[in-house]
Amino acid sequence: MSNKTMLVTLALGAAIAFAGPASADKMKATLDGKSQVPPNTSAATGTADIDYDPASKKLSWKLSYSGLSGPATAAHFHGPAEAGKNAGVAVAIPNATSSPVEGSATLTDAQAADLVAGKYYVNIHTAANPGGEIRGQVTK
Repeated sequence: MSNKTMLVTLALGAAIAFAGPASADKMKATLDGKSQVPPNTSAATGTADIDYDPASKKLSWKLSYSGLSGPATAAHFHGPAEAGKNAGVAVAIPNATSSPVEGSATLTDAQAADLVAGKYYVNIHTAANPGGEIRGQVTK
């Protein structure tokens, strides 16, 4: 190996090493009753700040909400579904009975593909709205 080739190889290796791991993808969801399917007239609102690390497939979230018709009975990521369509539970959001709630989960390959494709939504359920009171599509 020539000195020039060795220097280029070392420089490339150093550049990769200093670049570090890929950063997490920042996503969000804005929740309201109008986004439910079918829509409802709830005055409640919510936001989910979401980080997704493609290398580890780790999904992390901070979900905040207010104004629900009663206590939250459950919260989930649902999918795969586009806005305006319903889907089953993909990832549970434990301990969502008070706001804010933070958590994380490791996704399967299929779940990761659906999340990145924009086919997940966050849904908060209440006793008055067991199918979901407020909902928001996860977007980048």
